[in-house]
Amino acid sequence: MATEVESTRATRGSRAKSQESLVVPHLTVAERAARGKAARAEVPRSSHGIFDPPSHRPDPVELLQSQAESRVPELVPIRYGRMLVSPFTFYRGAALIMASDLSGTPRSGLTAQLCGDAHLSNFGVFGSPERRLMFDLNDFDETLPGPWEWDVKRLAVSMVVAGRDNNYNDKQRAKIVAETVGSYRTAMRQFAGMPNLDVWYASLDVETEIGRVRSQFAEKQVKRTEANLAKARTKDSMQAFNKLTQVVDGERRIISDPPLIERVEDLFPSASAQQMMDMVHDFIRGYRRTLQTDRRVLVEQFRFVDLARKVVGVGSVGTRAWIGLFLGKDGEDPLFLQVKEAQPSVLEEFVGKSVYSTHGERVVAGQHLMQASSDIFLGWHQLHNPLDGADRDFYVRQLKDWKGSAELEGMTPEAMAVYGRLCGWTLARAHARSGDRIAIASYLGSGDVFDRAIIQFSELYADQNELDHAALAAAAKDGRVEVKSGL
Repeated sequence: MATEVESTRATRGSRAKSQESLVVPHLTVAERAARGKAARAEVPRSSHGIFDPPSHRPDPVELLQSQAESRVPELVPIRYGRMLVSPFTFYRGAALIMASDLSGTPRSGLTAQLCGDAHLSNFGVFGSPERRLMFDLNDFDETLPGPWEWDVKRLAVSMVVAGRDNNYNDKQRAKIVAETVGSYRTAMRQFAGMPNLDVWYASLDVETEIGRVRSQFAEKQVKRTEANLAKARTKDSMQAFNKLTQVVDGERRIISDPPLIERVEDLFPSASAQQMMDMVHDFIRGYRRTLQTDRRVLVEQFRFVDLARKVVGVGSVGTRAWIGLFLGKDGEDPLFLQVKEAQPSVLEEFVGKSVYSTHGERVVAGQHLMQASSDIFLGWHQLHNPLDGADRDFYVRQLKDWKGSAELEGMTPEAMAVYGRLCGWTLARAHARSGDRIAIASYLGSGDVFDRAIIQFSELYADQNELDHAALAAAAKDGRVEVKSGL
């Protein structure tokens, strides 16, 4: 039976592969609820607590090396160095490993648009177009329709791995996962009872939420949170402008800081300046065409000034990520755009290929579908690089727009439980926009059977993650992989 996700993908017209023959089903509420209960009978909720990797489980280091084949060779050792810092940083870079493992776990048969990498650090705050601080998912490199349980499990395991890093005990970690998954379940049940438009308009305003939970924390924790939010509001193009640029011959230029930031002229010294400028301007023109009219008009009011490659994140290290400096009405009116390579989703091998012709569009479409409010500059384009003859997909967004994430070090178990509730609600809202929220809510039910199963799964998988982290450390020690640390 076609799902709502499949229907959404089908209606994208010329932007997606042809699916004109697909008929959009409109089941009754009772039929959708029955679908969830039927799935529960076929795949019991308690079965999600199982993690029993097969004897032929793929080598985690080999999976990471397979990703390295399409990445910038000199940056891959930085990725390994960042992953080796702790089991949690390893987990951040191990989305492919976990996708491979999840492919062998029970599936309810109900799908939604997935983040694909829904660990707790991929949630955070950012500025909405209306200039409000919003809490939402903020990384969609791996987005693809698939089993909704996979996002829930990746989020829940991240809570356990982070909890172990913070030396929380078993009981504290179990409570955090219970709060996280319980929030997802109860939110999905709430969304199941709401009209479609109310689900679509639902969002999490940070100031409102802080006011609601303020009484649950010591004043010191509240002040720390408010200071972090105030810091997030300073993270914009002007801050990046002051931090990342300097005046050279009367014009602002990005400051090189190899190997983390390298200007395009330094990376391709043999290319002519005109050749590089032509390539950049061709890309900008193509990217602008993917924006809606008002935002395209805004972008056209900025002129391109400089471009540099910038290493970002943990799992993304080695993919081609650029920062572009643009200036508006004068030399003190900056816009920084991040141009990030979009490679195939780690989920693709296990749930099927994207319906979109480019992975940049896949990322943008998934982000619009899952986020309550997206960056006004979010767009995509495919670049043909005449220097190496390769065609690569990219998506574009602001480099910084009031962005902030949770500071895990020193976070109390109580604070992480509250953070888990926020993440659980947010993930449920994201899934409810594309998946059959009534069927999923019916599958989950009102009890905590599913919650307890995920607590069990999370501890088992956190054990596996530690083994995989140790395997990468052993590979580094025996020279199987090259590592650059401290970058």
